Amino acid sequence: MKKLVLILTLFISCIFTSCEKKDSANNVIVIVEYQTLQNKSVDAITELKKLIEEVKKEDHFVSLKLHVDQSDNSNILLYEEWDDELYYKNQHMKTEHLQKFIVESQAFLAGPPEITFWKVNAVYK
Repeated sequence: MKKLVLILTLFISCIFTSCEKKDSANNVIVIVEYQTLQNKSVDAITELKKLIEEVKKEDHFVSLKLHVDQSDNSNILLYEEWDDELYYKNQHMKTEHLQKFIVESQAFLAGPPEITFWKVNAVYK
């Protein structure tokens, strides 16, 4: 009987915690477009992956996808989702790991990225 009560308690707890998820439709989508220096795309991707491992630990981080142009691997795009745009524009941009990346990226990026901000208008599945 104790096992049954424990299982039911865990089940009910799981139901209620899943209901508390934030509405992802209010999240901000950040598109970051990089251009690498000639023959430096592998270096850029390697360093971006290291950066992403640190970014994933930040408050308000939701998800991130790294894309590489199939016809020109010097074009790299990050599709990021955050639950707080102000955090991204302020605290995230001042993090030690991002500031370090900005300095070190001069060895493999052609310049600063183009960053744009998007809101979800509709979702189709």
